Amino acid sequence: MNHAPRGPASFSSPLTGMDRGRWEETADRLLAALAPFAVHGGAGYRLPGPASGSGPASDALEAYARTFLLAAFRAAHARQSHAERLLAPYAAGLAHGADPGAPGGWPRPAELPQARVEAAALVVALHESRGLLWERLDERARGHAVDWLSEVAEAPVPRNNWLWFRAVVAAFLRSVGAPHSASDIAEAVERTEDWYAGDGWYSDGSRGPGQHRNFDHYNGWAMHLFPLWYCRISGTAAEPGLLDRYRERLRRHLADAVHLIGGDGAPLFQGRSLIYRFATAAPLFAGALFDATPLSPGLTRRAASGTLRSFLDRGAVDERGLLPAGWHGRFDPLRQSYSGPGSPYWASQGFAGLLLPPDHPVWTEPEERLPVERGDFTRTVGPPGWLVSGTVADGVVRVVNHGTDHTPPDRPARDDPSYARLAYSTHTGPDLGPPDPWHDDPEAGFRDGDARADQGPDNRVALVDAEGRLSHRSPLRRGEVEAPAAVSEHVPHWPVAGVPERERWPAGPPLVTASLVKGAWEVRVVEVAGDDRLVSVGGHALAAPLPPLGATTARAVLLAREDGLTSALAVLTETPAALAEHREEGRNAFGAHSATPVYRATGPLHAVGVFLGVHREPGPPVPPRVLLSPGRATVEWPDGTSDTVRWRSPRRALPGRRED
Repeated sequence: MNHAPRGPASFSSPLTGMDRGRWEETADRLLAALAPFAVHGGAGYRLPGPASGSGPASDALEAYARTFLLAAFRAAHARQSHAERLLAPYAAGLAHGADPGAPGGWPRPAELPQARVEAAALVVALHESRGLLWERLDERARGHAVDWLSEVAEAPVPRNNWLWFRAVVAAFLRSVGAPHSASDIAEAVERTEDWYAGDGWYSDGSRGPGQHRNFDHYNGWAMHLFPLWYCRISGTAAEPGLLDRYRERLRRHLADAVHLIGGDGAPLFQGRSLIYRFATAAPLFAGALFDATPLSPGLTRRAASGTLRSFLDRGAVDERGLLPAGWHGRFDPLRQSYSGPGSPYWASQGFAGLLLPPDHPVWTEPEERLPVERGDFTRTVGPPGWLVSGTVADGVVRVVNHGTDHTPPDRPARDDPSYARLAYSTHTGPDLGPPDPWHDDPEAGFRDGDARADQGPDNRVALVDAEGRLSHRSPLRRGEVEAPAAVSEHVPHWPVAGVPERERWPAGPPLVTASLVKGAWEVRVVEVAGDDRLVSVGGHALAAPLPPLGATTARAVLLAREDGLTSALAVLTETPAALAEHREEGRNAFGAHSATPVYRATGPLHAVGVFLGVHREPGPPVPPRVLLSPGRATVEWPDGTSDTVRWRSPRRALPGRRED
């Protein structure tokens, strides 16, 4: 198993081989690969791949804006001649694209919502290349650019991270002496306080006052980055105390974020827009750039360089030098409706470290090992409701999720597999079926996110109906989350196509799930308010280029890849249970073939051991033991230690729900 991603070692990069020169070379190659796809005088890049819902013209602008960000970061400390070569196509493209009379000019922000997003990338790039590009444009080109950017002012946007896209545009317009919207700035600042959940974590928009349920990588590459870049662009015009407030929050966030990186450098596979890949490195570098990090310079680079290396080594850049939609290589099921061929270049944010000068300690001090490389850990990440465990033997980081589902709490929803699963990791991801068509449900986009049809059993605790369909979990009700234990409750339900009245969906009795975590094991306990329901519990979906090897006994299911990574599930009670291997092809971002261990049994109380880690011994790993009763479970771990979790047993019905 590729534990520490190695390249040619240097004094400062003994773990990854990724010194500043390798970062610069990577940026140069990514930029050079774009040239054959330039259109309309360089105002866009028509990259191969399926179009987004916004259309090809928007996609070409997106590819321009996001790669301009990469060029600006790369040019910041490059030789002047090289910087000018990198930025020349973007200067020409800006002059052409913003010109309202030019053929193939950019879609207007007043007309196309996606253009409001790309405007934010443009102004960050323009700010960072101000002396090399903006100030060298002629007055006519600058005037057209200001006019185009001004259409973002007070344009309608979703009440989430998009508010900061308007705010950074306003800050740039203000910085060049152009009219700007003060109300766009004020709304972003005010709403951000509503979204702040504490301990360095933001919910990307709230689902009502105090309803923080939207936690993912947008914390790093949007919710922290754009407020800080607003301050950077604004300089002394930023509101008093704002920069210090956002610095402190990023500092607290990074203390958790560095624990979510695997020993091979891979980030946690959870949440939407995962095709942005190594954009997850952006907050690490931003911490150093804004003096807002608890991490040492060597740990910052180890984390960021390991992340980039993990993708480069696994085919994220294709044979043309492009970033296709996917995680490692191309994997189109990972696209959302807003994803186009240029969308993956939001990964450009991950190169923010090139804004640091070459003699900055982040680039000169030796790399230091990640938390998961130093020893096993179990950690509570409070706002999202996560238990995080890392194991040094295999570098795997796992998250057990009892607080995040990305949906409002007041009505049933379809599960979004990127948020509603009970567990995620750096080495596995959920199987992804085709997008759910929603059948004209007016609330589907708001409540169901990227729900998928034909969802598999991986990392789900569900009831099974008479037709064999698994129930959905969202919305969950969070209980206590404090390492090593976490609890949540939900009402299992079955979405019905063409029925927008969600209270009419069939529902089962309330179900409590409790987790105890240690090392590579999670003990997953289920209590159902009723004794006649068939319960399904799935472990991690293990994926590889070849089908994982499988073995099933009366008490355990074992699935293993060639490198030893193993997903196993063990029955921990005397309850008669059916065990199975659920296999899929073409549905997992980690490999063409995936397999999930699955438990099914009837009754009110269940306990299974869920294992994810490297296991090379014959037979399944030694499981924990459990003493189980309603509302309480005590687990004795293989090392002889024990832990207890308690919960309130579920009642027959939660308020406002009909039980079938």
